[in-house]
This record gives sequence, structure tokens and C-alpha cells, in this order.
Amino acid sequence: MDKEAIAELLETKHQTLFNWLQQHDMEAWENGPEGKWTTGQHTLHLLQSIKPLNTALSLPKFILKFKFGKANREVRDYNSIVARYHERLKGVQGKTYGPSKNMKVPKPSDKKYLINRLKIQNKKLQHKLNKWKDKDLDNFILPHPLMGKMPVRELIMWTAYHVEHHTKTLQENY
Repeated sequence: MDKEAIAELLETKHQTLFNWLQQHDMEAWENGPEGKWTTGQHTLHLLQSIKPLNTALSLPKFILKFKFGKANREVRDYNSIVARYHERLKGVQGKTYGPSKNMKVPKPSDKKYLINRLKIQNKKLQHKLNKWKDKDLDNFILPHPLMGKMPVRELIMWTAYHVEHHTKTLQENY
């Protein structure tokens, strides 16, 4: 998938989420289904997922190469990344990793701030994507807590799917 298509995908997936959040009942922001995240927690998780990616893409490439290495395989297509993600999710049976494991429940007063921050981070990611050279998107890798090391292009495509995944979860449960 080329950079323009990935940027459009990011925008479309995020806009679908933002539209849903605008019309969503405020009560579910703090109160989710039994044993499931609240809407606020989903939003916070998505923000916590995209910020480190933007930070990494701002680092000099020699640091990324030194810290994580270079890709040793061809870049997967979007559908393959989605399928691999679902395989990995089955393997962990719903357990979460990283900062979202014991996530706080954002207050209703945090809603506007978190959504605005997520909008900003999405735009930053699209901007950074367009600044990177195609060969660098395919050759530099970054770690993912569930998927392992991935070429940057794949990780950005996964980010678009990640938003879709959480949007679908919200739509199904609320």
C-alpha cells in the first residue's frame, strides 16, 4: 500500500471513530459492559498506542537502526497484517500488554481533551508518513508489543486497523 493510500486509510478509520464518539452516550464513557473497557479507556488506549509511534518516527533513523535493526523480509500487505494480528490476539486470549493493562477510567471531563489529542496525533502520523521515503518505510523496523518487530510501513497500516478494531468493539458493545 502506498503512502497516500495509508494516509487516507488512517484518516477514514479515525474519522469513523470520531463520528461515533460524537454521538455516543456520555454515560458509557465511564461505565462499560461488565469486564470490558469503557469508551474512555478505548480512546485513551488508542492515544497511548499512537503517541510512541509518532515519537519513534521523529527520531534520527540511525538511532532506529541501532536500536531495532533493519527489516529482513518483504513488507506484508494490509490484509496479511490484519490476519496476523487476529492470530496473535487469539494466542493471548484477551490479555492486554503495556500501559493499558491496568488503565485508569477517564472522566467525562477528559473526553474532549482525549479526542482532540487523538486527532492531533493522527494528523502528526499522516504528516510523518508523508515525510518518510518509501525505502525507509520498508527497511526500518519498530517493535510492537504483540506482533514483534515490524517494518514502519506495516506498523502504520496496523495503526489504521487498530482504530477500526476498537471502533467495531465500541459499536458492538454500546
